[in-house]
Amino acid sequence: MVNNISKIVLDSKDMDRALTRMAHEIIEKNKGIEDLALIGIRTGGVPLSERLQQRIAAIEGTMVSTGILDITLYRDDWSTLSQHPIVRKTDISFSVDNKNIILVDDVLYTGRTIRAALDALTDLGRPRKIQLAVLMDRGRRELPIKPDFVGLSLQTSANEHVNVFLNEIAGRDEVVLEEKAGKDI
Repeated sequence: MVNNISKIVLDSKDMDRALTRMAHEIIEKNKGIEDLALIGIRTGGVPLSERLQQRIAAIEGTMVSTGILDITLYRDDWSTLSQHPIVRKTDISFSVDNKNIILVDDVLYTGRTIRAALDALTDLGRPRKIQLAVLMDRGRRELPIKPDFVGLSLQTSANEHVNVFLNEIAGRDEVVLEEKAGKDI
């Protein structure tokens, strides 16, 4: 039997502060919000992009566009996940051409999800610039992907897993680091 050791690395208040800071950084780095749009990667990136949208609106007084990107068929590991992947809708109601796009996801790990998102996004048009915002960067990259905006960076080991719980999906806000402790006798 495997025991897992869990540790909360971001609670609700920490997450709120991190997202507020990220919203300020997005505005500052882009010198405002002109031609800015947020696109959340299903699943965890969607509520995070909506929260960033709300924070940016509170700061700037204007809502930026948001969209939802499904990357299922762009993944390079879909056959190992399932022989019949569930494809959900990409919902982007604006042209991405010449926009400053902020891709939003919950966790950055190997970089493969982001590579798939870049492929899916560029199939929709030619953004002026694409930046990456993640709530949690856990390191251990397999591809040369680097986030522009990060809630928390925490180097993890191969036997650790990061679980992001978002109120909109799981009924609570927290990021939990789990470590497999080994086998019990």
